[in-house]
Amino acid sequence: MCTVCGCGGGKYEKFGGSRSREANRLVKVEQDILAKNDAHAERNRAWLKARNILALNLVSSPGSGKTTLLAKTIEEIRGRKSVSVIEGDQQTSFDADRIRQAGAPAIQINTGKGCHLDAKMVGDAMMKLDPGENSLLLIENVGNLVCPASFDLGEACKVAILSVTEGEDKPMKYPDMFHAAKVMVLNKIDLLPHLDFEVEKCIDYARRVNPEILVIQLSARTGEGLQGWMDWMEGMI
Repeated sequence: MCTVCGCGGGKYEKFGGSRSREANRLVKVEQDILAKNDAHAERNRAWLKARNILALNLVSSPGSGKTTLLAKTIEEIRGRKSVSVIEGDQQTSFDADRIRQAGAPAIQINTGKGCHLDAKMVGDAMMKLDPGENSLLLIENVGNLVCPASFDLGEACKVAILSVTEGEDKPMKYPDMFHAAKVMVLNKIDLLPHLDFEVEKCIDYARRVNPEILVIQLSARTGEGLQGWMDWMEGMI
């Protein structure tokens, strides 16, 4: 169980006494936390809608290539659309610094021991960042395929980024995340010749969890397949 937010806790069965009471208490805490988060998320969503800002929540394991994809996206789109970024990490401002170098305003949220962003954090960051009307807001969540699945930030949708170096079974191992995501970006496809990774099996696993999920294959490093990602975003915008 996540000791920070209370999410993802297991449920006790057929236990009596104190353990059953503790399980009920943990479930109640989780419900309260998610209810408060959802209220903040709805406020964020209304604020974004009033300004016609498209917000995407990028989620993945650490090292999937989220920041590289963000930097490439900024380079491709900044002449046509204003884009800003909220960066989530437990520590450091390395990623926000990298995004600013790519040409977009960014604000860093350090969660400390926290394993995900929540809607209040994002709402506070949006007020400070103040993205312009008719713009694109990209939210890079903390690298984690568990907790961010449960936390609505007010975004238009979640985008799950999966690197081919991670193994094709990730959608089955972390079904909540891939069920919550509208899009799965399969990144680092330039490495496929060097890996035992079955693309079709990975896509099949993702669609067992979420039959409607859109799959975009690309390499953020080389740019291969990037146009498919840009076309999807343009459609959303």
